[in-house]
Amino acid sequence: MRVVTVQQFGGPEELVIGEAPLPRPAPDEVLIRVAAAGVNRADILQRQGHYPPPPGASPILGLEVSGNVIETGSRVTRWKPDDKVCALLPGGGYAEYCIANAGCCLPIPKAVSLVEAAALPEAIFTVWANLFSLPYLRTGEKFLVHGGTSGIGTVAIQMARAFGARVITTSGSVEKCRFCVSLGAERAFNYREEAWAEGAMKWSEYDGIDVILDMVGGDYFPKHLKLLAPRGRLIHIATQRGNAVTADLHLIMSKRLVITGSTLRSRPTEEKAALRDQVEEHVWPLVEKGMVRPVIDRVFEMENVAAAHERMQSSEHIGKLLLQMDTTSGS
Repeated sequence: MRVVTVQQFGGPEELVIGEAPLPRPAPDEVLIRVAAAGVNRADILQRQGHYPPPPGASPILGLEVSGNVIETGSRVTRWKPDDKVCALLPGGGYAEYCIANAGCCLPIPKAVSLVEAAALPEAIFTVWANLFSLPYLRTGEKFLVHGGTSGIGTVAIQMARAFGARVITTSGSVEKCRFCVSLGAERAFNYREEAWAEGAMKWSEYDGIDVILDMVGGDYFPKHLKLLAPRGRLIHIATQRGNAVTADLHLIMSKRLVITGSTLRSRPTEEKAALRDQVEEHVWPLVEKGMVRPVIDRVFEMENVAAAHERMQSSEHIGKLLLQMDTTSGS
């Protein structure tokens, strides 16, 4: 089968098409003929040598796919050959075929195409796990998500609105801010031109923000501590501006803040399967109704994977970038 390989750690030019043996599913796994794979920041980091796959995971890039089940393991009962699924993976998605744990697969919602469905697993699992599974975000609360036009951001805006929260966001251009508002954000601040923290506090009528979902880190951290309302929650899922921060402990204690964070890829399969069950029960109906939809920036053919990575690194995209492995799989 054809796969995307990394010749050596480095830039997008190190991504080439190679060959690999067809994998075989273990008892709790399925083999998927990949229609499309989502492109994520984690793929960029892995290509650069900064984010190795967990022990036992495929070294091939790609954390989410959509496609058709081809073969099932001996203990798999829910899925059968020809079922259309999308799946969360620990790796292996940039290939014509991949292995997924059966508990990390979901049926393709009727409201989206087979290719579009590749944009759903990573973002929806991440948003659900960090905002609603515990839950940290509740109906009526004020919510700020950074990077509103990212894959995570577009889903977070829609899901937060669907569950009754008030949403604001940040983004890097006037066009992107307008798009965030079209998704349901009440305000979108252009962080390149506006004092977003001051604007967010004014929007909150100086009561503060209840929940912040942050993929930036670094020097945003002290701004978040000041911006959060009493009993506010700060949730970290990435560190684009660095993972070293300075904390005012008195502010944390006096406001009784909760500061947490998580990664998705390294979680045990059983935990991901439990999240899958919650997502299917609570979020999939919203996708079916069109209340939460995948936002697709561009779909690249497998051979143009370097261009897909270049576009992600440019941060010019609005929504998800996808790799289409099988150009006949459009529905």
